[in-house]
Amino acid sequence: MKKVEIVYREILYGLLEDERRDFTQKQLAKTCKVSIGNVNYSLRKLERMNSIIKKARGFTVTNPRKILLYWASLRNLSSDIVYSTYTDVSVIEIEKNMSPGLFTAYTGYKYMFNEAPADYSEVYIYADAMEVERRFPPRRGKPNVFVLKQDEHLLKFKRIPIAQLYVDLWNLDTWYAHEYLKCLEEKINGILERIGP
Repeated sequence: MKKVEIVYREILYGLLEDERRDFTQKQLAKTCKVSIGNVNYSLRKLERMNSIIKKARGFTVTNPRKILLYWASLRNLSSDIVYSTYTDVSVIEIEKNMSPGLFTAYTGYKYMFNEAPADYSEVYIYADAMEVERRFPPRRGKPNVFVLKQDEHLLKFKRIPIAQLYVDLWNLDTWYAHEYLKCLEEKINGILERIGP
């Protein structure tokens, strides 16, 4: 994952989970473990899109949806897959026997909101690839277990951030990814309405 994406994830985490709109470049650089230059580079694009307003000591997010969609368009989920395999056990068995990590996509949504808008047949997780391979060895067939590369910033979260879940789902091409996205967008809209303009 690129450094700009880590910055966008942190901004969106602050918005969607801490319900705040004001940030400072210094705090973002420290939290994301990137340089102030990387933060400012990331913010220039958001400023050009009119999704933030810069102030003397920071900035305010004015259009979170633009940031979320912009990040989703940048995200390349397939380039972060570090291991994939096929297993003939059910999705529930895969999830039950999976190594520690952060589930994303369909399982991530199901665990976060205790519901599944549609049946699904793949499991995506940010985890240690060697540990997952030990539990689900390489096997021929269409992959249904996908391990995504973890980054240090992601490891600080106890569960998958809502924005990460959104951009990961946005990058999947199954019909049921669309169903999950629709439901997630409703939940995000509720959060944004609560925060207000």
